[in-house]
Amino acid sequence: MALSCGIVGLPTVGKTTFFNLLTNANVETSAFYSGKTSTNMGTALVPDERVDFLSRMFHPKKTTYAQIEVIDVPGLVKGSSQGQGTGNEFLSAVRDTDALVHIVRAFENKQVLHVDNSLDIMRDLETVNMELLFSDLQLIETRLARINSGKKKKMENPLEETVLLKIQEVLENEQPVSTISFSQEEREAIKHITFLTDKPMLIVVNLDEKQFSANSYPQKEAVHAFGKDHQMKVMEICAQVEAEISQLEPEDKQLFMEDLGIKEAGIDRLAKAIYDLLGLISFLTAGEDEVKAWTIKKGLPAKKAAGKIHSDIERGFIRAEVVAYQDLKKAGSMAKARELGLFRLEGKDYPVQDGDIINFRFNV
Repeated sequence: MALSCGIVGLPTVGKTTFFNLLTNANVETSAFYSGKTSTNMGTALVPDERVDFLSRMFHPKKTTYAQIEVIDVPGLVKGSSQGQGTGNEFLSAVRDTDALVHIVRAFENKQVLHVDNSLDIMRDLETVNMELLFSDLQLIETRLARINSGKKKKMENPLEETVLLKIQEVLENEQPVSTISFSQEEREAIKHITFLTDKPMLIVVNLDEKQFSANSYPQKEAVHAFGKDHQMKVMEICAQVEAEISQLEPEDKQLFMEDLGIKEAGIDRLAKAIYDLLGLISFLTAGEDEVKAWTIKKGLPAKKAAGKIHSDIERGFIRAEVVAYQDLKKAGSMAKARELGLFRLEGKDYPVQDGDIINFRFNV
């Protein structure tokens, strides 16, 4: 199953615009808080210069990039954890995702009303964080009540109640679950429960064009300090500029970006950052039929990675013939890389590295 990322934030911060840019969807965006309750789901391609390089080398019939699932959930408002606004839909939609991207608004636009009638990034960050926190606390209270209802305690694991009480204390001190160190046994005791504040999160500040060109916006230092304190990466992107870039032909896109002094589109950077946030890497296979990026979790051994292509390759695994992307790029061709001895034969336990180009030897 593909790992997914939920786009969260207050209404009218640009969530659906980012969703559309990532997935090439054309979902309607609203300038006013519409009380939207539907969840949008789509797939984003992860741009990869290594795939582009191999495609130029092999001229394959098909080129396949890595993909991630992106979910755009209804806007969160204060009190969502108590069911305010679209609270319940928001929280159930987001609980099933593997990571979160929190969009906060820095852009000025009198036509697009802010839900709180004023711009204050730090307030907005706190509002969403507190709602996620309250939601986790509610979940614990419900679970503890269920465990202790009736004469006999209903627990899947004898440690569960102790761990829940430990988490409850941390949440009551306004700290996320992600700050807690759990032992293997403790993790096992709560593996059936999903906490929102335990999910990896990325903060994206949505700038206007003026802020974007000045590389400055109100509360910038405070936002970065918040990110550092909460171990969250902060990215600054102007959705308006990205929307303009996305409409252009490839040649014009390059010129437009050079004019703005941008090396890489913000949406491409965001897709890669989400992939990284999910703990994913790509290994590559290349031939005249297809050049493809295969998605795996970091640290997956070669034999298991082979199974991503086909169960027969995993079953009959002999060796992985590997060349690192940077080595191949320096060599300029597969033949030259072989001549320079840059190919390695790796066994079944070799942890596949990001950007490995692999040919699996197998026998069934």
